[in-house]
Amino acid sequence: MSEFKQEMIRYPASRITEIGKALSGDLRVRILEALGDKPMSVSQLAEALGVTQPTITVNVQMLELAGLIVSATGANREKICSVTCKSILLELPVKPGDGLHRMEEIHMPIGMYSRCTIQPTCGMAGKDGAIIGSIDDPRVFYMPDRIEASLLWFSGTGSIEYYFANSLPPGVPLDELQLRAELCSEAPSFQMAWPSDITLYINDLPVGTFRSPGDFGDRKGKLTPDRWFHGTEYGALTEWKVTAGGSYINGVRAAETTLADLDLKYLEPILIRFEVSTEAEYQGGLNLFGSGFGDYPQDIVLSFVRSIER
Repeated sequence: MSEFKQEMIRYPASRITEIGKALSGDLRVRILEALGDKPMSVSQLAEALGVTQPTITVNVQMLELAGLIVSATGANREKICSVTCKSILLELPVKPGDGLHRMEEIHMPIGMYSRCTIQPTCGMAGKDGAIIGSIDDPRVFYMPDRIEASLLWFSGTGSIEYYFANSLPPGVPLDELQLRAELCSEAPSFQMAWPSDITLYINDLPVGTFRSPGDFGDRKGKLTPDRWFHGTEYGALTEWKVTAGGSYINGVRAAETTLADLDLKYLEPILIRFEVSTEAEYQGGLNLFGSGFGDYPQDIVLSFVRSIER
């Protein structure tokens, strides 16, 4: 018989959904059955269960993420899987928020904006580095292909807006609302010294202005496709945060807007807007990066950091 690392694993209410998904597939249950007798390699599991190795690999990964099995590299560099425990204990939620993680995140593709106000130079590119539509044609920003964008840009002044759902149900207190995005200024080709004042608004309230120092193109972006050769390569990963006491950019106080001011409601969307204002000191445009461009493998991330009892 397989030696269990633990007799029982206890899971908090915040992991019920994750564990439930891991156990909801018949094949994943059969994998646990097979591993209950002894550790097995991926190829052995595939042979024993009559499915392909890629299928086994995907399902093993789900069980690993849930902590139900662990894997190690065998003598022939093959993945050897084993179960972690004999039984599990799931704690049920007893009050609002118990079933949530400390931080709930929503990842928004940059092409899923709801409204924009832009002017040439402007444009969008997909993950492969190909231009979407035509460069410097604002109409492209309202074409269906925009959903595939991994980079978008506009020069001068302008704005782009996104709607996010509220992840926290009524009665669950919120400590912080955070937004992370990779961005920089927009200059012809690129200019390392090309400042732009980019303000984030949440529900039409300013939560801080990030002064981008330039449009970065002095090196290849870590994720930027090889076929991309239009100057801009990467941005600065920037975090805005709103708390009960005010707003911050990268940890530095930036505005007086508080969580209470945002007036968040469960059934109403949260409006996020990036704007280079006509009143800004530096009107140097905006480049916004998605998960396939720049230095960071992410789109726009809105995080809800909830309060926990101490």
